[in-house]
Formats: sequence, structure tokens, C-alpha cells
Amino acid sequence: MIHLSDYEAGHKYPGDYHADLRALRTRLEQAQIAHIVHKRRAIVIVEGWDAAGKGGAIQRMTAKWDPRSFEVWPIKAPTAEEKAQHFLERFWAKLPAPGEIAIFDRSWYGRVLVERVEGFASEDAWHRAFDEINDFEAEQASLGTTIVKLFFHVTQETQDARFQRRLAHPWKRWKITPEDFRNRAHRGDYLEAMHDMLARTDRKRARWHPIDGNNKKAARIAALGIVADALETAVDMTPPEADSAVLRLAQKAFG
Repeated sequence: MIHLSDYEAGHKYPGDYHADLRALRTRLEQAQIAHIVHKRRAIVIVEGWDAAGKGGAIQRMTAKWDPRSFEVWPIKAPTAEEKAQHFLERFWAKLPAPGEIAIFDRSWYGRVLVERVEGFASEDAWHRAFDEINDFEAEQASLGTTIVKLFFHVTQETQDARFQRRLAHPWKRWKITPEDFRNRAHRGDYLEAMHDMLARTDRKRARWHPIDGNNKKAARIAALGIVADALETAVDMTPPEADSAVLRLAQKAFG
């Protein structure tokens, strides 16, 4: 069982943050190249509390990636048209093609989190969604897609401090919305839903990785390390050989 209370220490990162971040970015860059060369797919799901550090981790995760072969999907509330469809329908078009990595900044887990807590989905619908999500992810895994699921957790005190800093910063105020305070008021309900989600959708080929987000630097290193490990494990990391046709052209051009 995953208990989020085990991820609240907020310890400072003990190593050389900048050096270790550079090393992880290099690993991630090479892992992306390997996915491109071997035409492998990967999905990275980033869930968690508001102001838990999800966006900052995604920015650093993708800093050295070729933008042609990955996509970050910021998932918002479904449109009226999307509400008329099955809740997973809007995600099919966002799944990665061979050689691509898709990052979901929030995801289909909205059905069993915000839609459950805020009453946007019926009890029958969100109960049913657990099996639907597990089947959906199992199908992607059976096609050879690597699935990495990160959950960024912060305490109420940390979240409140970050909300206040955002409100005090003229170029960060836009990130605070009334929904943030609505969600804050239902923290107990969200914790119940989160623990239910973690227990019922943590599967062998689609594991949840809780991240202690109370220290941003430590959280980023932890998250990037988990993603790098998963991507490297999923593909042959031997550096690709140069194309023979390219070598012939190079020999002709350069001697």
C-alpha cells in the first residue's frame, strides 16, 4: 500500500543538485534518442496536488529532448463535446506514435480524482473507471508502450506557502484560480480519493511512483531519476551505429 504521509519529510537534496541534474538530463536525452531509433513508445503521467512542482519537473525533464519526438499534454476540464463521449475517448488521439514520448500533465485519472470529489461523475461512473483505466493502460503496455506514473505530494502547509508566494509575484498570480481554493477546501476528500486511486491502479506494468514534493530540488531529482530508469530499462541503450549510406556520403564529401 502507498501512504502519502510517508512522502512529507521535505528533506533537502543532499547531493550536488546542478551536477546531478545535468547528468540526468544527459541520460534522458540519450534515452529519448534510443526510443526514436528503436521506434519505442512511452507515456509519462504526472499527477499530484496544485503547486506540488509538476510543471517545474516537466520543464527540466524535457529540457534536452528533441521537440519533434515528444509532446506535453496539459489536460484541462473536458469540453461539452468531450463530456458526451466516453471519458477515455479524448486521450486516444494524444497517445504516442512509435518513437515518441507523451507526457500527460494530469490525465485520465481526473475521472477518479477531481470528477469524483467534485461530483462531476456519478458514483457508478468513477467506480467503473478503475477497471476501465487498468484495461486501457494494460492495452498500451501490451503494445510495448512504457508507462511511468508520477504522483507529486505536498502537505497543506507547503501548498499554502506556495500559493501565497504565487499571489505575491506579479508574473505568477495568473496560475492561481478559484478552483485551487475549492480543491483546498476538500483536501480530506481528495486524500481519500488519491489513496483509493493509488491502491486500485498500481499495476506491475504501470506502477505509481509517489514523489515528496515538499522540497522542489529533491523532488525534481527523484522524478527525473525514475523516468530515466524506466526509459533506459525499456530500450536498448547501445549507441546507434552510423548509417552506412551516410558514411559513404561523408567519405565522399570529407575524404
